Amino acid sequence: MPENTTDTTGLASQYISQVASDLERNVKEQERIGAELTALQERLAALQQDHTVLVTMQQALGVPAASSEPASTDNAVVPSPRKKTASASGTRQPAKKASAQQPEGKKTAGPTLVDLIHHHVVEQSEPRSAAEIAESLRQAHTERAIDTKVVRTTLENLVAKSRIHRTKQGSSVFYTTAGAPEQEAAATDELRPESAG
Repeated sequence: MPENTTDTTGLASQYISQVASDLERNVKEQERIGAELTALQERLAALQQDHTVLVTMQQALGVPAASSEPASTDNAVVPSPRKKTASASGTRQPAKKASAQQPEGKKTAGPTLVDLIHHHVVEQSEPRSAAEIAESLRQAHTERAIDTKVVRTTLENLVAKSRIHRTKQGSSVFYTTAGAPEQEAAATDELRPESAG
């Protein structure tokens, strides 16, 4: 029996060593990928900032902004790593449709977040920051989860599409309406019937 105990102890020791080694490798890989993700997110933010500046310069030069939209940045900001689910291996919907849809059982006929944000900016008589807009929308639409980062990204996308203007005062960024008053009135009227019904 003592030989079996020695063999078992030796085997357990090997397993413990292997698990510790695998765990250390796993932690290092997580750190490496986390650092890469952070660097990529910083690079994406810099590219989005450059894009905004370039679009503004293009508008100042009088060039139409139709061809200056980035590919699709709706899902570019990832707050945390995503875990694979059973549905991830199946068919997926295009990114724009998936981002606009509500989870099963929570579907509403209300306006999209993009429409809510644009409508809110149009209604304002003075420039507002992304945080102010997000807070106002959270108070007005308590049934929706509204994240400030998502609002900021949506605002930047609206700026890229020339639907709103972006101004900077010191280190603060503010957003105001961009279109002619007739266009903005049409956008406001378009949103009202949905919110009334």
